[in-house]
Amino acid sequence: MSSPDPTELRRIKWRCRRGMLELDIMLQGFFEQRFQALDSQQQQMFTRLLDYPDQSLLEWLSTHPDNADKDVKDIVEQLQHFNSADA
Repeated sequence: MSSPDPTELRRIKWRCRRGMLELDIMLQGFFEQRFQALDSQQQQMFTRLLDYPDQSLLEWLSTHPDNADKDVKDIVEQLQHFNSADA
């Protein structure tokens, strides 16, 4: 499992900062505690997830993961599990 270089990691961490506090908490916590343990495909899925608008992310992570695009559904489910275990 190869990890992105430190510059790329900082860029991904910065992208976890969103316009909504709820998303900041969910994404940043997952990034800090789980991102480096993901395999490279899952890491790519996570960074792809960050391309989506805040409203879609909030819907998927809060209530409707089944509505997530199939390309990111696995990481959405991991994020939900991570955040529900943290609650």
